[in-house]
Amino acid sequence: MIDANGATTGNKECLSGSIERVTFHSEESGFCVLRVKVPGHHDLITVTGNAASVSPGEYLNCDGTFINDRQYGLQFKANRLSIVAPGTIEGIEKYLASGMIKGIGPYFAKKLVKAFAEEVFNIIENEPEKLLSLPGIGRGRMQAVVSGWSEQKIIREIMVFLQSYGVGTGRAVRIYKTYGNEAISKVRENPYQLAMDIHGIGFKTADTIAQKLGISANSLIRSQAGIRHTLQELAANGHCACIFEDLIENACKLLGIEESLAKQGIEHELASGNIIALQIEEKRLIYLKALYQAEQDIAKHLLRLNTNQINKISEHDALQLLKQTAQTVEANGQIELSPSQIKALVQALNNKVQVITGGPGVGKTTLVKSILKIFAAKEARISLCAPTGRAAKRLSESTGLPAKTIHRLLEFDPKFGGFKHNQDNQLATDIVVVDESSMIDVNLMNRLLQAVPSWASLLLIGDVDQLPSVGPGSVLSDIIESRIISTAFLTEIFRQAASSKIVTNAHRINKGEMPDLDNTREELSDFYFIAAETSEEITNKLLTVVCERIPKRFGLHPVNDIQVLTPMNRSGLGARTLNIELQKQLNQNQSGAINKFGSNYAAGDKVIQIINNYDKEVFNGDIGTIININQEDNILIIDFDGRQVEYEINELDELSLAYAVSIHKSQGSEYKAVVIPLSTAHYLMLERNLLYTGITRGKKLVVIIGQKKALSMAINNKRVLKRVTSLKHHLQESSKHKKTN
Repeated sequence: MIDANGATTGNKECLSGSIERVTFHSEESGFCVLRVKVPGHHDLITVTGNAASVSPGEYLNCDGTFINDRQYGLQFKANRLSIVAPGTIEGIEKYLASGMIKGIGPYFAKKLVKAFAEEVFNIIENEPEKLLSLPGIGRGRMQAVVSGWSEQKIIREIMVFLQSYGVGTGRAVRIYKTYGNEAISKVRENPYQLAMDIHGIGFKTADTIAQKLGISANSLIRSQAGIRHTLQELAANGHCACIFEDLIENACKLLGIEESLAKQGIEHELASGNIIALQIEEKRLIYLKALYQAEQDIAKHLLRLNTNQINKISEHDALQLLKQTAQTVEANGQIELSPSQIKALVQALNNKVQVITGGPGVGKTTLVKSILKIFAAKEARISLCAPTGRAAKRLSESTGLPAKTIHRLLEFDPKFGGFKHNQDNQLATDIVVVDESSMIDVNLMNRLLQAVPSWASLLLIGDVDQLPSVGPGSVLSDIIESRIISTAFLTEIFRQAASSKIVTNAHRINKGEMPDLDNTREELSDFYFIAAETSEEITNKLLTVVCERIPKRFGLHPVNDIQVLTPMNRSGLGARTLNIELQKQLNQNQSGAINKFGSNYAAGDKVIQIINNYDKEVFNGDIGTIININQEDNILIIDFDGRQVEYEINELDELSLAYAVSIHKSQGSEYKAVVIPLSTAHYLMLERNLLYTGITRGKKLVVIIGQKKALSMAINNKRVLKRVTSLKHHLQESSKHKKTN
């Protein structure tokens, strides 16, 4: 209580009132700061506490104490905070206008309250047809309101349950969408399943819930879940497996358990079939079942496709065939191929499965066009694909033929949760050409190969020196290293490409040499290095370069044409921090913006999808632009390369701002201009192939801003961590088995 002098007594007491404003509410922790109108008090009272969900207009009951915070002044700190539906006309309108119920915003909230007063909740739940009497509410909106109200009631029950176990509102909604009305019983049954099924919930959160539900820290179910989690974490870092001894050590460290219990957990997981053991020479490797199966199946399908060899063709006949069919590859109708390209052409025509690898400017595109011309002359059915939308678009532009993402080529069917094209319904094609193959992980490559018929040829194109896939595996490098599949290495830089400093510097870096940083020539270059030492100096120069200098000097759009690529997501020069700074400069109109999952989103913002969403056909790495925010319906419309996709506000954890993205996320994309900040603060990520990948994303211009020491560190560091995979082993063993049979 507050005494006559304004001091706080610290006595526990109860407080009730209507929520006038939500000053802050964390979707993750549930912590909130509320401004509450309490009967008998003239001024609004600040209340802090934890609530699963909270909206203006709702009524609050809480227990706690008044405190006088040095920074924020007088507050009521609630130990227990419960929310009930509003009972006053004013409160009901505020609640409905808050956006908690899909289909109702401020405009329709006013209409509903004016028409039905305190009966509005009862009308929505029991007599929804009466809503149709209001102008502007048709049957579609009525159904949306009823559905939203029903869903909100169930979600609130689930959120209240989950909030007590540390799960925030956004995750609770996702749990409801995954498990439906059985969410609470599912969580009680096995909370560790949350980490497997729910994006955004990790093992630690599931473990906390499990302990609060009374599951012992030394239980076998926890050990088993910890083993799976350890393997999943390794998969997130690109590994398909873990050495047995390392897995025990990692699990014991994570769980704080004895080695014997970790071993017991592994044995039970092996017995249940969730994980697989494989002995390769002296090493016993442990795999998640799905990843083991994916690598094994990739080897099986590659050998299946490579078994039926085609009629051999000589170099002379290949060139003659090319001359007869090539009329549009070059302006004069003739194709000048280098010796290495001719060799690769003959290889591709003589092998059912062929890999073509090489850096920028070595003629991969011309070679692929030559191969496709010959196949087209034979009236072959051609399928072109790439892992990302931008890579597919670039492949289509370079070949003059339609190209799709791998996901769209295989046609995902949301009804069945899988691809329409698979081993039981294969593609109707005679050759499948896959560009940017270095970025394909084991799961996607397995799905693709299943769908390729045995009579078809397969052409894998990629730069093996780039970063490996974001997902698990080292598919392209393992295929090449196995020496089972025919591979052509293109190394000769063509005269036209050699005039580009982007190309020549990329090759210098790939050889471990410093790039040419001479910017003293008067003519415009396509590669610049701008020296800067501190993080603040690098940031300031980057903002000037992106927002002013490049647009003015090169005529490029700062959002559509320029992409900032950074080695890391976190840190002062990471993607998250740079996005905030770039958003301030490049999209200053934040009217109508919404704040969700720690970021502001407004119309005009550039965003990137960070997980695969098969229902929306939007995939990890796709970049789009927010074109509209409908706060009435809690909907955002995002344009992905001309295709408009709808997102609910609670789905925004699938997105991040994309003015700056990590170099890893840029794989498969190409931008007119690339700006890369480099600092020794990035030392954990400063690797040669990372820098090489970033530079090769630039088409017309690359600008590096930072420390020359950091540049040198990246170039000299070729300690790329070797991923633990077994595709090479499976290919070699399966090939031996085929030969002996």
